[in-house]
This record gives sequence, C-alpha cells and structure tokens, in this order.
Amino acid sequence: MSKQENFRIGTISKTRGLKGEMQLYVDFDGLNAIKFNSLFVEIAGKQVPYFVASIKYPMQNVAYLNLEDVDTIEKASTLVKKDVYLAGKLKPKKKKDEFTLMDVKGFIAIDDNHGELGEITDVLEYPQQIIATVRYNNREVLFPLNEAIIKGINTEDGELYIELPEGLLDVYME
Repeated sequence: MSKQENFRIGTISKTRGLKGEMQLYVDFDGLNAIKFNSLFVEIAGKQVPYFVASIKYPMQNVAYLNLEDVDTIEKASTLVKKDVYLAGKLKPKKKKDEFTLMDVKGFIAIDDNHGELGEITDVLEYPQQIIATVRYNNREVLFPLNEAIIKGINTEDGELYIELPEGLLDVYME
C-alpha cells in the first residue's frame, strides 16, 4: 500500500500499561465515526498492517489502542512516535462546503501563462500563508495559495487554476 492510498489519522504517543496498550494522538476529525478493524503503522518508511484488537476514545484527540500480536510493553514501545494510517477507502467524503485549500493536494495545477504545471504533491500551512508544491520540469516549485493567485478550483476534475506572479517559475528554472 502506498501512502497516497491511505490517510494519516494520528501518531502513537506512548505506551499504556504492561499489556501492549498504546495511546494514540488523533489528529483526524471524526475518527470515532469510522468503523475499522485494521490500520497501518509507518515503520522505516513503509506502512505495516496491523489488526485492531480494541480501540476506545476516552477524550477528544485521544484513543487507547490495542493491536493483535502487540501484547507486551516491549512490543508496544517499538511503535511509539510512529504515524498511523487507515485505508483510503475508509476516508469520509467531504461535503463541498467543507473543502479547504489543504484539500488541493493531488490536484493538477494549471497556470494561465505556462499551462499544466503538474500534480500538487504537498500543501504546507505556515502562519502567514499556505504553500503548494509541484514538480515542474524535474524541479520542485513552491507557490502560495491565496486569492491573488488562485483563479478557480474544479473539485470534480481535481484541477486548480492559477496565475503565478511573473518571474516566479524563472527563479526555479535557473
């Protein structure tokens, strides 16, 4: 399974007790509404599947997780600080009014002057602005996502229409 097929739900923050229970920091809204019996833990860059023995949600952003075959504190300790993913098919579909700029990852960026730039590989949120990353002519190109640059978004076709500031692409192509 590739990272693109799965979606991140949180990180294992610490062990809990001696029988392999772990505390999961959940940063995905609505996880408790999703029914699942397996998940993936990222270990050494690969997503390793595990079956869920039990999961409880004692408070917001926290889950207590027991995985099959992880029945000691030693086994659980090896999973601490690892990211946890669910299969992409379990991800709830967003309503149109819930769409945010962070959701344009995977969209094709199309510039008014330069045409199709490529797929948006990452969207990063900084305090001042949101930045998109695209591979264009084998170079990583960053551009801000704001009202001045975005000309339109086609959520059905996964296209983001933009007009980059003059000279921005030249900076990356030199």
